[in-house]
Amino acid sequence: MAKKFTFYGKTPEELEKMSLEDFVKLIPSRMRRSLKRGLSHGQKKLLEKIKRSNKPARTHERQTVIVPEMLGKQVAIHQGKTWEVVDITAEKLGHRLGEFSQTRGKVGHSSPGVGATKGSKHTSKK
Repeated sequence: MAKKFTFYGKTPEELEKMSLEDFVKLIPSRMRRSLKRGLSHGQKKLLEKIKRSNKPARTHERQTVIVPEMLGKQVAIHQGKTWEVVDITAEKLGHRLGEFSQTRGKVGHSSPGVGATKGSKHTSKK
């Protein structure tokens, strides 16, 4: 039997019906304070874009807190060079968009090039 997801005792269906003021009371203090100050102009535009479109909404607003109005939608978050499409699920509520789109990739270093070190002088050039 699979465990049903709840967010502070609320099911995803209850969260979707909940107003923003009621949702703010459930989330941790850092996110609560951010939302109580009000949404910025860019964050308001993003929410409107998410509501009216079925396509992933592209955004640079990485600091936006994920609210129940975004559930079930897709958002393309800018990483600095590319856009990463993220599905908004109930588990991501109360987090920021930027947490799900990493800006730094893994660096894979190989062997040193010719002339990089004194020891590389004697390596084959093939």
